Amino acid sequence: MLLSNAVDQSLDKVDFTPLYGQRVFLEEKYLDCIDKPYVVGSVRHRIMRAGGTLLPSADDADVVMELRSGGVGTDTSESFLGTPEIALPGMLTIPEVRLVERKTQFGYSKLGLVIYDARSRQVLGDGGMAMAQSDDNNWHVLGVGPFQNGDLKTDVARAEMIPPGMYRRQLPTQVAFGTRDGVDADANNVRYASGKK
Repeated sequence: MLLSNAVDQSLDKVDFTPLYGQRVFLEEKYLDCIDKPYVVGSVRHRIMRAGGTLLPSADDADVVMELRSGGVGTDTSESFLGTPEIALPGMLTIPEVRLVERKTQFGYSKLGLVIYDARSRQVLGDGGMAMAQSDDNNWHVLGVGPFQNGDLKTDVARAEMIPPGMYRRQLPTQVAFGTRDGVDADANNVRYASGKK
């Protein structure tokens, strides 16, 4: 979840609204990273959510969006306050004592996007890179723990607190889809990802 959280944070920095009403082909041949299906799916979702129409080829598209990765990955860090294990001469060893310990995992995402006209091949806007980091910290104090904090825990807690039916501008953490024409739905029990219908 660290990677997907970092990818989501990166894409939160991208304004997809200029794609409203555009026929878009998403070129992913320059994207080579871990969790590529999630990255591609997230970008496709945001294009559609912004009002763009995804096409399977660039032939009929108005614009082409190229997606690339500067890096998507994880890292870990571990530190403690205390004394390391010390071997004394002879058979005596002083054991390691950890008064406070922190283990941190990081997720990183650096995604690049550029949009150009499908016919003239002229770039539209500057494009650029969106970079983000997510983290998950586990603390132990005098052997008691873990006490957790970080982006991942915060986002999971926030997702659990969203009441059904509440509209939010940012990408919803609860998903509902519209019904087909002719199928009745109870408006009080349906939450549309794009707002009220």
